[in-house]
Amino acid sequence: MLKTNSAGFVGLVVLGLMAAPNVYGQGLGNSPYSRLGLGDYVPNLGGVRQQAMGGVGLASPNSINVNDINPALLYYTGRTTYEAGFNGQYKTLRNATSTNKTGSGNLGYLALSLPISKSWAAAIGLKPLSSVDYESFTSESIANDPSGLLVEKRQKGEGEITEAYMAHAFRLAKGLTVGATASYVFGTIDESIATTVKSPVDDPTTTEDNNPTTSAVADKMRYSDFTFRGGVHYRGKVNDNLNYNLGAVHTFQTKLNGTRSTSLRREDVQGVLIEELALVNDQKGSATLPALTQLGITLDNNKNWSASVDVSQQQWSKFRGFSGSGANTALNNTVRVGIGGEFAPDPTSVDNYFKRVSYRAGLSVGQMPYRPNGKALYDRAVSWGFAFPMPSATPLDATIISLAFSYGQRGNTESSTLTENGTSRVISNVKEDYVRMQLGVTLNNRWFIKRKIE
Repeated sequence: MLKTNSAGFVGLVVLGLMAAPNVYGQGLGNSPYSRLGLGDYVPNLGGVRQQAMGGVGLASPNSINVNDINPALLYYTGRTTYEAGFNGQYKTLRNATSTNKTGSGNLGYLALSLPISKSWAAAIGLKPLSSVDYESFTSESIANDPSGLLVEKRQKGEGEITEAYMAHAFRLAKGLTVGATASYVFGTIDESIATTVKSPVDDPTTTEDNNPTTSAVADKMRYSDFTFRGGVHYRGKVNDNLNYNLGAVHTFQTKLNGTRSTSLRREDVQGVLIEELALVNDQKGSATLPALTQLGITLDNNKNWSASVDVSQQQWSKFRGFSGSGANTALNNTVRVGIGGEFAPDPTSVDNYFKRVSYRAGLSVGQMPYRPNGKALYDRAVSWGFAFPMPSATPLDATIISLAFSYGQRGNTESSTLTENGTSRVISNVKEDYVRMQLGVTLNNRWFIKRKIE
């Protein structure tokens, strides 16, 4: 069975790595808010188990899934555990004048957890840190121009920053564990602003804009550096039927070193490059990734249910980026609160399969770092999900298929003033209604068994 499960995991890894270059950078579909900062940042919300519970679980130990949301929880994963998550999303974007629908799918994460000794466990994994995916188009006439020329402006950005990590957990005393994660962060973000000047209607008597060209300024930022995270967890008893868990995680502020290249491009109406002039080549710099502090508390009966509350705060006011790529966009500190839990009616049931299924649900509310006119924007979501153990489980290995769903809203459609690089303009905020789904596959296997000869 070890051989079979290993082959299955290798297949998942190969599939995920083959898919990663094609789907990374398409993280959340078209999202105008990913223009800000480093994009749509993923604030350490864990895997498929945590997603189904509203992104909570900092203090919720679990022996089945990879507990990388808090590295100190890796200690509780008693068997070698492989896990892969795959994401899908459908969303509706609207502002005061228009509506757009979009969908996307990608590789969520890969993780491998390994118990090394009775007091030491480790894990490695790959997951997205932030994604940029937006495209907007505007058309307006030139003021005081009698010919009625139109200026078409297109802004586009895509890319992703990925985190490859190694984590370790240690048991220091009864109920007390600590953990640390070191991550190599890498990725590329491409952004461009293109402008086309043309007549509102083609005039056959003129030739000046029958073949209009587009001028574009293109930016490419490449990041590669290390980040660090530390965690602690304590588990104690209220009584024989109730346990309490306290957890804390701190992701340290980091300067992500990278390079920036800027070019001026001229394209025809089909988007074919006519000429390109390099303005900046591999300019060295850095972006400041702000610190993230997370606290959590969980109650459980050590059998079939748990309930958790998590609170996090991130210092986005300290974000700094490359000049022209978010460096001068004012961001604000954010707070996120989540509550969730899981329940399995009877994990050891033989007669009724659905009593062995874990049912999960949660709620979350989080601030966004962008506050137009000083008013906070929120991301509110309700989540639910299930964990289905496969009937072929044995004392040495098990397979679990997990599903997580979320429905949420973020932003609003009010008008606001956006200030970037010293320039202010009135815009309409964007409201996003989204439905997200995550499929997780978890394979557990007990390694390094000493065989006895009788």
